[in-house]
Amino acid sequence: MNFTDWPRPLYIVDVEGNGANPPDLVEVALIPVEDGRVVPDQARSWLIQAPVSIPARVTRIHGITNAMTEAAPRWSQVAGEVRALLEGAWIVAHSASVEYNVLTRHLPDWQPAGVVDTLRLAKDADPGQKGYGLDPLTARHHIDLSAVPGARHRAAYDAHATGLLLLQLADHYPTWEALTAASVPPGLPGRPTTTAPQHEETLW
Repeated sequence: MNFTDWPRPLYIVDVEGNGANPPDLVEVALIPVEDGRVVPDQARSWLIQAPVSIPARVTRIHGITNAMTEAAPRWSQVAGEVRALLEGAWIVAHSASVEYNVLTRHLPDWQPAGVVDTLRLAKDADPGQKGYGLDPLTARHHIDLSAVPGARHRAAYDAHATGLLLLQLADHYPTWEALTAASVPPGLPGRPTTTAPQHEETLW
């Protein structure tokens, strides 16, 4: 893969929510990809105090408690900073319609330049497998996560893992155009043709 034609800014994005429908954000992480590498030392992440408390069943998934977010800023206090970083950016996420739908709801005047879904990309690059979750994919592609700080289901950790998966899968495609043709969900920015928009998905 020739990384010179990859867009900038390009952010791996992961969000965590409180289980509400539609979900409120309790954590957001952005990690840039530059010159074919994930740049964790330029990562940004925010814990967010949601207007509705986090149920225990959701805390058991991502480990974020109400006590952890009690002193965190409200979304309105960080939205401008998040939007400024994402201005003109492509975003990458695993099952990316979740991140796209949540972020565009919370940033109603923002649209990404394009959206890459590593779940779609993995299904295209490695069809016919049983599992396409982040855990089986990183295991199947022998991606070493031992040096990634944090814990699974926290936004920064999952974004970092998704970024490493993206770079691994990119080896299957000669150009950015070929990669995006396989990975941009129908109806989302960056896709050559427009089809019906994706429906809302539940965020934990």
